[in-house]
Amino acid sequence: MPEAPLHVHLAGDPAGAPVLALHGVTGHGLRFRPLTEALPALRWLGVDLRGHGRSPWVPPWHLEQHVADALGMLDAYRIERAAVVGHSFGGAIAAHLARTAPERVTRLALLDPALGLDPQDMLETAEESRADESFPDRAAARAAKAEGWAGVPAALVDAEVEAHLEERDGAWRWRYSRAALVAAWSEMAREAVVPPAGLPTLIMPATGADFVSEKWLEACRAELGEQLTVTPVNTGHMLYLERTAEVAAHLRGFLEG
Repeated sequence: MPEAPLHVHLAGDPAGAPVLALHGVTGHGLRFRPLTEALPALRWLGVDLRGHGRSPWVPPWHLEQHVADALGMLDAYRIERAAVVGHSFGGAIAAHLARTAPERVTRLALLDPALGLDPQDMLETAEESRADESFPDRAAARAAKAEGWAGVPAALVDAEVEAHLEERDGAWRWRYSRAALVAAWSEMAREAVVPPAGLPTLIMPATGADFVSEKWLEACRAELGEQLTVTPVNTGHMLYLERTAEVAAHLRGFLEG
């Protein structure tokens, strides 16, 4: 069996239909736990992307490398074909994966995907991301996360602190590379791709965010036709944490149907 290129969080039924879950920037694979617990009949592989969590932090951090890492995970677990769920930047990776190796993807679920974003906005966001982010203690880190995740239940904020915060270089920091984060904003400024024709695709835009453009959705409709389902969710960008039951219900019908 080939060596897995990324750290993975396994969940669900080992005999179930496989689902590869790709998180967004600053995230980690265990962040999908609310969904894996809501959909235990599936075989979940929630990876830590390169530059995040317990996966290698070394570059390159471009979309092609993330796609290669994802395919390497499927190979390592001897999975020929899998459904792919991607949130935010993970949605961009998932779309590129489907374009690169459509024969490996059974279904594609994009949760408020972040691709084809405005280059000037991404420049400003990347510049802001260069600054150090550290905290004197766990309580300060939790307070900052709770403020940024205003719609996320307190128990999930606590779980994020437990899973993703570490003491490093004399302070408390989230477990990801800031250099990889800056690179990701650049990748999100690349021209948006659409999933390949014939691939059943579910897109869930978050109505309280501004990542999914109507122009891109129209391109997806033109390419996919009846294979596309667009289901807006009335929430912020962290839709699967803010509205877990609602998002899980849509995924259940799509992934288990």
